[in-house]
Amino acid sequence: MTASPVSPDAPDASDASDARDPEEFSEPALKVAPLELFLDLVFVFTITQLTGSLVHHLTLGGFAQVLVMLGLIWWMYDAFIWLTNALPPRTRGRGGLLMLAMGAFLVISLSVPHAFEGGGAAFGWAYLMVVALHTGMFIVAEVAPVAVLRMGASNLVIGALVVAGGYLTGTVQLAFWTVAFAMQFVTQRVAGLPEFRLRSDHFVERHGLIMIIAFGESVIAIGVGAGTTELGPELIAVALLSLTVCVGLWWAYFGYDDDARAEHHMAALPSAERNRAAVTVYYLGHFGLLLGVLLFAAGVKSAVAHPDAAITLPQALALAGGITLYLVVNTAVRRFFGLRPDLPRLIGAAAVLATVPLGTAVSALDEVGAVVAVLAAVFGYESACRRPVGDFGHD
Repeated sequence: MTASPVSPDAPDASDASDARDPEEFSEPALKVAPLELFLDLVFVFTITQLTGSLVHHLTLGGFAQVLVMLGLIWWMYDAFIWLTNALPPRTRGRGGLLMLAMGAFLVISLSVPHAFEGGGAAFGWAYLMVVALHTGMFIVAEVAPVAVLRMGASNLVIGALVVAGGYLTGTVQLAFWTVAFAMQFVTQRVAGLPEFRLRSDHFVERHGLIMIIAFGESVIAIGVGAGTTELGPELIAVALLSLTVCVGLWWAYFGYDDDARAEHHMAALPSAERNRAAVTVYYLGHFGLLLGVLLFAAGVKSAVAHPDAAITLPQALALAGGITLYLVVNTAVRRFFGLRPDLPRLIGAAAVLATVPLGTAVSALDEVGAVVAVLAAVFGYESACRRPVGDFGHD
């Protein structure tokens, strides 16, 4: 494991392993099952669909629609991470029910492009099926029945609002789905979170894998943006630079063994605090991270399609704004886990946003190149801070 950041007031999360929950510490590690990774194939498609929808409706209204759809989908997808944490898919029955959920999530994904153009009913009914499967499976988990029923009832209200909104159009539909999105915060309060026992090893690993899937969508966006364009120097340059940005986003999340240190920190928390942290950091925090990656992917499609030309303000904002949002949320998550330093990433977030005029006035290639330079400076500075002068040993 790497050395902790150089900061006298920064607790090292890697030292928290000795304070782990004794019950969790005594149990064998709970690893992510292959079936859970198979379920993630649909989530890849979901992110792709949301990205495509945003690319074709790169306006405030289009952004609001994608924001709400991502929020609704992520709420239930994250709920299945909680489910498999409590009820690992080790039997054929559980696996079969997860496959049914996979089918329902697929229908949701298929309906995304036309969810606000007459296809909302399919989205809504598939969503309600996901809620029903989740609640039904949780009933047999070792969780207090009252807590499961409160959670299930609240989620069913959310599902009903999504179904009702699916039969509407325009602003009214968006209002219904926004209320359903807001209901998630009610569910968090009424569900009785302390009743749910969360295994930090599986939970942290699962969310890390989800982020890798999101980064993969950014790579896909590079290929989709290139399309059948002739492979010239500009296209190769912008593609490689965009891939470098993806590497930077990956490093921001996994660099310095941050995921392992987050796991130790989560394991050291009392059960009730751990569950609240899971909602704050891993639902809300990762919602922000996913939204940032999705925005960046939408911007990358435009950048790769026309690397040597100026792009529109919405396209340039999506590209830089997504990275800025990602860095800000990533900094907040790292701060929760006591990981330092954090100021360089905040400065970097502001500097990335300042690259927008390059995209609109010069070219997409220049904007992406400037973003790479900012990320290189941020992570280079962090690495220099972590290594004491004269230390050439293994970090």
